[in-house]
Amino acid sequence: MYVPDSFIDQLINDDVPSIDLTTHVLGIGGRPGRMEYFTREDAVLCGTEEAARVFGKLGCTVVDYLPTGSQLCAGQTFMTVEGPAEGLHMGWKCCLNVFEYYSALATKARKMVELVHAANPACEVLTTRKLMPGTKVLDTKALVAGGAFPHRLGLSETVLVFDHHLTFYGGLEAFLADLPQLRHKVCEKKLFVECSVADAPRLVEAGVDGVQLDKAPVDEIAALVPQLRAINPRIAIVAAGGVNLSNAAEYAATGVDGLATTCLHFAKPLDMSVRMAAL
Repeated sequence: MYVPDSFIDQLINDDVPSIDLTTHVLGIGGRPGRMEYFTREDAVLCGTEEAARVFGKLGCTVVDYLPTGSQLCAGQTFMTVEGPAEGLHMGWKCCLNVFEYYSALATKARKMVELVHAANPACEVLTTRKLMPGTKVLDTKALVAGGAFPHRLGLSETVLVFDHHLTFYGGLEAFLADLPQLRHKVCEKKLFVECSVADAPRLVEAGVDGVQLDKAPVDEIAALVPQLRAINPRIAIVAAGGVNLSNAAEYAATGVDGLATTCLHFAKPLDMSVRMAAL
């Protein structure tokens, strides 16, 4: 995944606007040292590639690290860095925050993906755009590392029609009447509609590529899926709204193709730490 230098520079600048005042006052900034990052919890790792770039900018050498997506056991060391005390301290907390927050997202995503695939191997976990502003780059990397997939990275991807759009368009009937020409306009894109269980059959019959069922009960979706497949065996069906770790397996078992969820954007930071020593 591409992460621009500007993002790496901002990570550093957020924590180190100029100098590390403590190592400067103590006069220890130039002394060589070694630092090891380790986890106190089992985890799916995220962010070591970005951390390596941070330390490179701070005059340190990354001795070794495990890549994003690695499965860690409690107590395991996953990154070792050597360099001057000033550089080590400048990168220490900045990178630890990345590891704790984004490994937590990757770990939660892996758990949900495992639950979903156990119930339905053909169902994918899709993450919404309802994430904390400013976190998109590493948020996306973490969730992909955990096995999830972005539902839509932005408005310029799939055509996804909501009730709000239909309000401006003139309603569902006007949309259905114009659907053939709308599909022609986006011949190389998918055209999805978020809809109710009641409206889904009409939309599938009219020729949409997929339907997104928002906040529909599990039992209603389970009854609807075979009905929609009978109309169009290739229709894509996504369940959305309120999908979380406690019910993801139930939704997956209905036979839908994907689960759109927001819950994976938020997780309690993992317990990780460092060991630092002078050389």
